[in-house]
Amino acid sequence: MTNSHFQLNGIQQIGIGVSDLEVAWKWYRKAFGMDVPVFQDKAEAVLMKKYTGDRVHSRHAVLAMNMQGGGGFEIWQFTSRTPSSQPPQIRFGDLGIFAAKIRTRNISESLAWLKAEGAQILTPPSLQPDGKARFFVEDPFQNVFEVRECDSWFSENNHPLGGVLGVCIGVSDLEKAKKLYSEVLGFDQVKFEEANEIEDWSGKKIPVKRVLLSMKGNNPGAFGALLCQAQIELVQVVDQTPKRLFENRYWGDLGFIHCCLDVNGMDELKTKAQSNGYTFTVDSQDSFDMGKAAGRFCYLEDPDRTLIEMVETHKVPILEKLNWFLDLRKRNPRKNLPGFMVKMMALNRVRD
Repeated sequence: MTNSHFQLNGIQQIGIGVSDLEVAWKWYRKAFGMDVPVFQDKAEAVLMKKYTGDRVHSRHAVLAMNMQGGGGFEIWQFTSRTPSSQPPQIRFGDLGIFAAKIRTRNISESLAWLKAEGAQILTPPSLQPDGKARFFVEDPFQNVFEVRECDSWFSENNHPLGGVLGVCIGVSDLEKAKKLYSEVLGFDQVKFEEANEIEDWSGKKIPVKRVLLSMKGNNPGAFGALLCQAQIELVQVVDQTPKRLFENRYWGDLGFIHCCLDVNGMDELKTKAQSNGYTFTVDSQDSFDMGKAAGRFCYLEDPDRTLIEMVETHKVPILEKLNWFLDLRKRNPRKNLPGFMVKMMALNRVRD
């Protein structure tokens, strides 16, 4: 059963470019509980030449989830070149994905946990306009994460952190970016919008305009319940010129390379995006194969060239050890998979 109507199912993953996949993933398994692999694949990124110097480069990637709920990490390493580094001193509001949001039930417990795991605490917890507390940390690889209180979960285990809640994206024109993310991509609930001064992790107060966008209702889609509610926070720095985080760098270089949305109805989304002035810069058209998973993936650029990936999943491993794969094209795209079936993915967990 196919779905011609566009629906947003949640944030599937954020792409993180790293220099050593095994080292990074081991740290992310312990610190963030990203210990259930959906796929691990070595291949050439043939369709991404537009963003890799017009050359096909090889890569090693793993998509790993935290089964408590939320999006995962697609941890991505070039194997055909040495990736370029991020700009020094990433600031609040720099253009691009400057922080990834991680969900927590207990802000103080998560703060203590990450500190013990070697993360650098950048800010103390602070209460936000939506009534939720957050703090920022930096991992050992110079990536910034916002740990944020959240009420949307799939399951519970003994890890103090859940999966990806969303991303913080620096933009140059808040209203223009807001139209894309809310009217086209489906983050159509405004949690708060304000113009204020923010004290970033350098200790400086900077004037910003920002909006926190979320999804309405329960997530549709096969894995909607696992992905949980998601957020996009757009930040425009006022009276300053923020740096562009991927200026003169390749997709796949170090840092947050994309935000990936789990969707159905890709053709309708493509038409909707085009009518609003956004073309798909990459489109796999037919089903791509990631070894253990398959589907259709596309990319578009937001007004500041931040890459948003959309994936319509066709096949996914439920229990790889028993060679159990699920063809999602035969299901009602609006219905969640039964919870017990999704939870069986945890049997693929990597234990250190």
